[in-house]
Amino acid sequence: MAAGGQRRTQAAGSARRTYAAGTRRAVAKRGNGGQRSRFSAVRILLVALMVVAGVKLVQVQWFEAPSLSAAAERQRTLTIDIPAQRGSIVDRDGNKLAFSVETRTLSVNLKALHKSMDDYAKKNPQKGRNFETEVTGAAQYIAAKLPNLTTGPEQLALLHKPQSFTYLVNDVEPSVAADIVKKYPWISVEKRAKREYPGDTLASNIVGLANWRMDDPEVSKHNLHGVIGLEKTRDGALAGTPGREIVNTQNGNDNLYLPGTEHVLQSAVAGSDLELTLDSDVQYELQRQLSDYVAQSNAKGGQAVIMDAKTGEVYGLADAKTFNPNDPATLQDELLNDRPVTTPYEPGSVNKVVTATAAIDSGIASPTSTLQVPGSIKIADRTVHDAWVHGTQTFTTTGVFAKSSNVGTLELAQQIGPDRYLDTLKKFGIGQKTGIGLPGESAGFVPPRDQWSASTFGNLPIGQGLSMTVLQMAGMYQAIANDGLRVPPRIVKAEKKPDGTVVPEPAPKPEQVVSPQTAKTVRDMLRAVMQNAKSPNAGTAPSAALEGYQISGKTGTGQQIDPRTKAYSQSLANITFAGILPADQPRFVVGIRLDAPDTTLPAGHSAGPLFHSIASYLAQRYQIPVSGVPSPVVPLVLP
Repeated sequence: MAAGGQRRTQAAGSARRTYAAGTRRAVAKRGNGGQRSRFSAVRILLVALMVVAGVKLVQVQWFEAPSLSAAAERQRTLTIDIPAQRGSIVDRDGNKLAFSVETRTLSVNLKALHKSMDDYAKKNPQKGRNFETEVTGAAQYIAAKLPNLTTGPEQLALLHKPQSFTYLVNDVEPSVAADIVKKYPWISVEKRAKREYPGDTLASNIVGLANWRMDDPEVSKHNLHGVIGLEKTRDGALAGTPGREIVNTQNGNDNLYLPGTEHVLQSAVAGSDLELTLDSDVQYELQRQLSDYVAQSNAKGGQAVIMDAKTGEVYGLADAKTFNPNDPATLQDELLNDRPVTTPYEPGSVNKVVTATAAIDSGIASPTSTLQVPGSIKIADRTVHDAWVHGTQTFTTTGVFAKSSNVGTLELAQQIGPDRYLDTLKKFGIGQKTGIGLPGESAGFVPPRDQWSASTFGNLPIGQGLSMTVLQMAGMYQAIANDGLRVPPRIVKAEKKPDGTVVPEPAPKPEQVVSPQTAKTVRDMLRAVMQNAKSPNAGTAPSAALEGYQISGKTGTGQQIDPRTKAYSQSLANITFAGILPADQPRFVVGIRLDAPDTTLPAGHSAGPLFHSIASYLAQRYQIPVSGVPSPVVPLVLP
């Protein structure tokens, strides 16, 4: 039993061992084959991946390299337009009337800001930072940095605009803009410039206005450009030529330029400076005195000009109505007009210088020759009277103009004849633009000869039925002051190029209106206008006289058209005066017009006192030598 049991037990054990070993061998055989299969598969996969990577590498390095390189370059570089520095406008002594300063304009891509802040708020809810908190803080910060340019509520309203982009504020100093962008990098900055006018209203109607213009589709041309005045007419010379440069940016932020990475593609060329003939001190004084006198006379307005008697250079050109280019509230059409060159009027008796000149030049009369002057004269279907009632009197030729007799002037004009008269009028430049170069200049109006009615020649010699500007009026007297040589007025003296080269303005072409002797004779005759003698030998403007100086000049009262009746008004008038300082050695010519003053007031009756004040200033400023002898007292009306 024991032996049999032992054998069964061993047999059983042997059987179990035989089963386990076979099984292990089978499993081992299957396991080794699986490992070899997996190894082969991995090897094949790796080879395939390497082939794909190699193909991609070849594609990137050979076929896509240029486009990828360009894309990378675009991501890290930025092309910037470089605005050209606008030239300055200066007076004859180099004092700046207009110049430019570099500024910045702040803007925001609102669409991008909304997205970035919304994403940040979702990822960092614990921070409490979102679009609203960000723009509220930015608005307050900008307002604190720029208290004179904007307010917090204004900025907050802009940052909440329902659009993808908005400008925030202009005219920011570069250093302040840098501080704002450093704190809020999502704010963009544009380089710009601002035009400064240090004199405010000083010569503003002449200089005009320039501001930043973005209406050109070509971005590189966005710059300061003139909109009125010389800023507009000389914009080509003042504006210069913009440039372009490439800079590297930091972290893709276009506001953060890497120092030293600038590469100029095209250098900006600054504009030329414009040197004017104006004297800023004279211009200031002329504007001040004219405005004060217009107020005293209760006039609707007034204009005045001061010219060099020899060269025609304009030292002062003023309109009582003016604007301040630094104050947008004053940019109104009525104030922007440069009336001394744009607005003609009927001048009245100031125009009698044409008749006086033609009469002397043709030998029809001399200063002391006489003529019988009744109180009125009939011309065709109309009767012309003198400004005062009188019977027939014996006037000297000098007296006709010193007392401003309409009747005596028309008597002389009839002897001259219409054709000779019209020729002299045109030689004085009436009916033609002066060519001064200011925008909107008017040529005035002289009716064509073939359109004259029978009564036309009863109007023109006394300054009615034709029109001229203050500048043209002064130009007539400049010819008389300059020995008969009319030099068209000019106000631009030269251009100064960026390299310092000075290019003088082309000299205007002069015209000899009459002989030097005729001009001197007329000039001497017109001294009697200021004659302060007993009646009837007093001139019309003793108030214009200046002690120590001989003064030549002429008063004028031209009737205006009544807008209601369309006929000549009995109350609305142009009060004018043109004068030469001094008469014996002419240095300056002054022309003045008062628009519809109250003629019942002392200041409204004559512009003589205003001329006196202006002439006194000029004599002191330029230390004009006094005349050697006073003007002689001459007979005007004989017994």
